[in-house]
Amino acid sequence: MLGRRVSRRLALPGRTRATRLLAGTAVLLLVAAVAAAVVEGRGGVSVAVGTHTGPVTVTSAPPVPMSAAAVVVPLPADAPQPAVAALAAVLDPLAANPSLGTFTGRVTDAATGAVLWESRPEVPQEPASTMKILTTAAALLTLGVDDEVPTRVVATDVPGQVAIVGGGDVTLSAQPAGSPTYYPGAPRLDDLVAQVRASGVSVTSVVVDTRRWSGDGLAPGWSRADVAGGYTAPVEALMLDGARSKPLVEDPPRSATPALDAGRTFAQRLGLAPAAVTAGPAPDGARQLAEVRSAPLRTRAEAMLVRSDNLQAEAIGREVALARGQAPTFAGAAAAVSQTLAAHGIDVTGLTGLDTSGLSVDDRIPARLLSDVVAAAAGSGPLSATLRPLLTWLPVAGATGTLANRYGGSRDAAPSSGAGFVRAKTGTLDGVSSLAGTVADTDGRVLGFALMSTGASPAVTRPALDAIATALRSCGCR
Repeated sequence: MLGRRVSRRLALPGRTRATRLLAGTAVLLLVAAVAAAVVEGRGGVSVAVGTHTGPVTVTSAPPVPMSAAAVVVPLPADAPQPAVAALAAVLDPLAANPSLGTFTGRVTDAATGAVLWESRPEVPQEPASTMKILTTAAALLTLGVDDEVPTRVVATDVPGQVAIVGGGDVTLSAQPAGSPTYYPGAPRLDDLVAQVRASGVSVTSVVVDTRRWSGDGLAPGWSRADVAGGYTAPVEALMLDGARSKPLVEDPPRSATPALDAGRTFAQRLGLAPAAVTAGPAPDGARQLAEVRSAPLRTRAEAMLVRSDNLQAEAIGREVALARGQAPTFAGAAAAVSQTLAAHGIDVTGLTGLDTSGLSVDDRIPARLLSDVVAAAAGSGPLSATLRPLLTWLPVAGATGTLANRYGGSRDAAPSSGAGFVRAKTGTLDGVSSLAGTVADTDGRVLGFALMSTGASPAVTRPALDAIATALRSCGCR
C-alpha cells in the first residue's frame, strides 16, 4: 500500500524454538557453531548477571532447526570496558552509512551503565516493534512472571443460555487436544466445551462478552490493511489463535470479528448453529460453568518478543493498564506503560505511545529511553532482578525468532561474528528499522545498545544496523 507503512517482519522459513541456557550467577553466551542444531527453551545470553531461573519454555509449531549450536561458557569477571575514543573510531564511520537514513543510537556498558557511544539519542524516532521492550518492562514491573489470564463460561438468567467471557487471552486455541498450537502453552477451547457439558447445562444459545477491554479495535496509526495482511486483528478480549485464519501460520489474514468468530466456534462445538450466538454482557455474579487460563506471563512475553507478536503485546499492555487502574484501551495501555516506567525512575521524556506493540506509525521513542531500559535490565541496579528476564527472552542473532535469518542465519548468507552473541529486539516497518539489546565483545564485556533508523528501506538498513552490532561484538576497543 503506497504511502503507508505497515508491519514488515522478516519472512521466516518456518518456526524456530527459543534457546534455553542455564541463567545463574555467571553470565552465559550462546556461541555460534558451524553445524546446525535444535536448541529448545529459554536462554540467558549476553546478560550482565543472569539471576532469573524461572522455568520458561517456548515451543512452536512446527519447529525448525536453528543455525547455531549452543555452547555455554562463563564470561570473565574482569573483562575490560571499551575505551570511548576507540569505540567511536569504529562506530562513527558505520553510523555515517547513508543506508541508515535518519539514524540515532546509544551504546552503554552493561555492568556500570556508563554511556560509551551515542548519536543524537534524545531525538524521538518511530520505534516499530522495539516498543515491545517498554511493554515487557512495564509488565514485569507491574504483573510479575506468573500472571495468567482467564477465559470463563457462565450461565445467564435465560434458561439454556451461557456466556463466554473473554478475559483478554488472545492465545486461546481452537486446535484439538494433542495438536500443536501457535502460542506455547495455549489453553484449549475444547476444554471449555468439555467443562460446560460436564456441568449438565443443556445449551441452546451463547452470548459473547468482551467487556474486559473497551475502545476501538484498531489504534491510531494502524490500517485495516494490517488485518488482511496478517499483522494484527481488531483488539478484542476474546479470540482464537490470535484471530488467525490458519492457526499455525505466522501472518495469515486475520479475522475482522475475532470475538464473534470465537463465540461461533464455541457454539458449533456444542452442537449449535451460528445464529445462536450474539454479543452482550454476562450477568454480574453469574454461576461459573467453565474456566481455562493462559500460560503465565513468562511464556507469553517470551513468545511475544521472539516472534514480535503485535496482538500479544497489545494484550499484555491492557493487563498493565487494568493493574494500574487505567482504561483497557490503546490510550490507557500506552499511558500505563509510560507511567509504570516513570514511577520506577526511568525517564520517559520523548515517548509518544499510541499502542503497546509499535505497529502504529505515530509512535515515537528516543534511543536513550530504549537504552535506559536495556541498561536497567542488564546492570546491577534496583530494577535489574525484576527486568532481567526481558533480556533472556530476546531473539538470538542467527538463531531464533526475528533474528533467525540475520547474522548469517539464512542458508545463503555468509557467517557473521555477531551470530549467537547479539541478542536483540527487532523493529521493522516500511521505512523504519530498529534494534535494541545486548552483545558481549571479544573481551567478554557485555554492552547494551539501541539503534534506530527511519527514512530508508529496511532491505538496506537492517544490514547496516547489524554491522554496528557486529562491530560491537568484534571490537575490544581499548
